[in-house]
Amino acid sequence: MDYVHLTDDKLLGSYPWKGGLALLNIVLIGISIELPEHDEKYELHRLLSTLLSIELSVDEKLGIMAKEYNIAVDDRIREDVSAMCNLSQGIRDNTLAEVIMTMHEKGYTSAQIAEIVKKTIEEVEAVIKKREPVLA
Repeated sequence: MDYVHLTDDKLLGSYPWKGGLALLNIVLIGISIELPEHDEKYELHRLLSTLLSIELSVDEKLGIMAKEYNIAVDDRIREDVSAMCNLSQGIRDNTLAEVIMTMHEKGYTSAQIAEIVKKTIEEVEAVIKKREPVLA
């Protein structure tokens, strides 16, 4: 019988897996915004949190991977982590631009939008100018 290893503080231990090995099994792992402490029981969570963090830079992620997990950081790993960071940054930037445009369309001033999204008025106006359709 196969066992699933549970790593939640309340569920630490093993559980007999009732799913079929030939079937696709889905495993959910909770990832927090803050990195878990460096501890053996949080090893997988910390590595995944590091890789998926929107707060850490590429170099910080690579440093943790090399130092804590002895993962050799070569050019391929560096490129992959960098691409992943750029993708998440692009998603975040696009979401922020959508929020800015929605607020602009609802009549908020650039100053109000800037205060809410924690950007400068100039940054807000640049997003609005870039996103507004050009009238012919």
